[in-house]
Amino acid sequence: MVNANRGATGFQSNEFEQEYDRPSKSQMKREMTALQKLGEQLVDEPKDRVMRVPMPDELRDAILECQRIRGHEGRRRQLQFVGKKMRELDEAQLAAIKKTIEGWRGQSKSETALMHALERQRERLLADDGALTELLADHPALDAQQLRTLIRNARKEQEQSKPPKAYREIFQILKVLQNQPEQQEEDDESAEEDES
Repeated sequence: MVNANRGATGFQSNEFEQEYDRPSKSQMKREMTALQKLGEQLVDEPKDRVMRVPMPDELRDAILECQRIRGHEGRRRQLQFVGKKMRELDEAQLAAIKKTIEGWRGQSKSETALMHALERQRERLLADDGALTELLADHPALDAQQLRTLIRNARKEQEQSKPPKAYREIFQILKVLQNQPEQQEEDDESAEEDES
């Protein structure tokens, strides 16, 4: 039997539905959890990075205190406190913190890509003598004899399963070469500023 009062006749009524002018409880909890995780990311960063983030001093102190706490329960409570302080921030402050963290991620990705490129170049040097000729052509100031000796020693280290001392030295030389163009550009810019 169909009850006419229950809307089975096709009549729709909105008079009993509640309209909310604020976010749902679930939405608020998701936002709080996201802020808590953002606070945990800041706690996991080194102290010098945390000091460079634009944030209120109370929040910075809470984060630095959390980094010092080693006990599990004490650290958990302090993380809750950091989350509470994060919820007190306005949108502009949160945006500045998020932008800073995103900048760190991009910077570390580019540094990782640079290290991988240097490792590939080192492997090319060990596998092919032509790669050494190209490197010396690009950087004539390099000590060719020292580099040849390091390459020869690195090959021997790999064959004899010895610790990779020369292998690491080659990497350090390549790293210095990578940083030299940046140094020269900075020197050129400062020289241009001095002239004007």
